[in-house]
Amino acid sequence: MPHPDVLPFSAEQFLAVFAAYNAAIWPAQIGAYMVGLVAIIGMVHPGARSDRIVAAALAGMWLFTGIAYHWLQFAVVNSTAYAFGVGFVLQAGLLLYAGLTGRVRFGVPKSRMRLATGLMLILYAAILYPLIGIVLHGYPAVPLFGITPCPVTIFTLGCLLLTMGRIPWWVAAIPVLWSLIGGTAAFLLGVPQDWILLVSGAVAVLMLASTSFQDPVSGLVSGERRSA
Repeated sequence: MPHPDVLPFSAEQFLAVFAAYNAAIWPAQIGAYMVGLVAIIGMVHPGARSDRIVAAALAGMWLFTGIAYHWLQFAVVNSTAYAFGVGFVLQAGLLLYAGLTGRVRFGVPKSRMRLATGLMLILYAAILYPLIGIVLHGYPAVPLFGITPCPVTIFTLGCLLLTMGRIPWWVAAIPVLWSLIGGTAAFLLGVPQDWILLVSGAVAVLMLASTSFQDPVSGLVSGERRSA
């Protein structure tokens, strides 16, 4: 049990929140996988329209999680959840704006390592993350894909790695920040599936700050700037 000076709730209360949440929103869990599938299909068929679809799918996950989980459920045991919810709603707006304005282009990146990492994060968030939780804690007292903060963050970071050209820093800022905030659950609340969350934020920052700028589009832009 975490020390009260560290967290205002116990691990048992934390898991109880997920149990109540999963019961209250059923069958949204199924809908989340449908939205995730739409996002994956959009990345397989790159284009301006699919960019908007992928961004909208991710935005929907962040918006739903911010309102339904943080504001309506988690705030019962932790008042800080209201602030967390604001961040998630804001991230939904940023993703939608980035998709509608062409600031993010989803597709297969030039870097094979970045491609492999993005795919692994997506598969982990959608399949392994919930399975680990079900094995360790049992359904329904588990965070699930597309409707709870940590798997939504891991999935989003995976999708952002599957982009071509530069992406604005503000698109990834909140997911990276949440990888640090939410990742503390791995140590404080006995949620080992969140260990990957802590790593995913750091890995995404490194890859988006380096290999993402080596894609053909961004390389051309960088070359033009150097020659200007």
